[in-house]
Amino acid sequence: MSRFQCSPLCLTAAAIIAFTHTCAQLTPDFYEQACPDALPTIRGVVEQAIQQEPRMGASLLRLHFHDCFVNGCDGSNLLDDTPTFTGEKTAGPNLNSLRGFDVVDQIKSELNSVCNGNVVSCADIVAVAARDSVNIFGGPAYQVLLGRRDATTASFNDANNDIPPPSSNLQALLSNFQNHGLNLQDLVVLSGGHTIGVARCAIYLPRITSDTNIDSDFRASLQKGCPNAGAQNNNTSPLDSTTTLFDTVYFKDLLQFKGLLHSDQELFKNDGSETDGLVTLYSNNPEAFWADFGASMIKMGNLKPLTGQNGQIRQNCRRVN
Repeated sequence: MSRFQCSPLCLTAAAIIAFTHTCAQLTPDFYEQACPDALPTIRGVVEQAIQQEPRMGASLLRLHFHDCFVNGCDGSNLLDDTPTFTGEKTAGPNLNSLRGFDVVDQIKSELNSVCNGNVVSCADIVAVAARDSVNIFGGPAYQVLLGRRDATTASFNDANNDIPPPSSNLQALLSNFQNHGLNLQDLVVLSGGHTIGVARCAIYLPRITSDTNIDSDFRASLQKGCPNAGAQNNNTSPLDSTTTLFDTVYFKDLLQFKGLLHSDQELFKNDGSETDGLVTLYSNNPEAFWADFGASMIKMGNLKPLTGQNGQIRQNCRRVN
């Protein structure tokens, strides 16, 4: 333990910050004393970013997924490469794909001003920005647990190996999620995050050229903007037909074999499986989807957080202090 006992009574403001980062585990009111305006500040920047570019909401949600699935929710995927360090940004699942870094930078800059110092971690910023994005699009305002600290390193290899690719079959997806302490229900409900956002042609091309469990009209419409080869490989298509609404259309699309990604459609095969049942449930019950999504996001957000004296609070989210 540090020189502070685990009681915040009679501590100065600076000591409170040191106390919270040393003694506390994840808690929803982590910044209540050290920076009470932290969460409203994050929300304001996210709202502005989504107003300017609606796609950014899905990008911020994805940034949190890709952070947590590689050695825990520690902001490691925000680190830029240097001449002596290769981070996660250029790994296969992230290269020319992961977005939102400028928004995180803006949030961090405003927080450092509002909080009168370097108080809020980059990992917490990503977690809150993901929740706010979901809520802005009509999804649940689940309670984010806070107090994560930031990694001082990152793993290019783990980013390549630990994030499930869109070509994954159901067994590979489930195995990956189980390796992260998540279960089959978490897999299905968190995949529902694809109810917002888009995917590039290069990502879903194998689905529309090789898969047989795909609606023929849906395939034909996608092939118009995503031919087998050519410059159109960076064209995008919506992951469901309501990309700025956090609704159940994603699951309804799966029931019609209109999942954009191979990994999406793996969740529904109309074979009576447990995943079929969950997809059907969520397609008809928005309240169940929102409740379970929030619970699974909290669960995912608790993956291997750095707390206490582990890690650091980065002054700049792109580099270690």
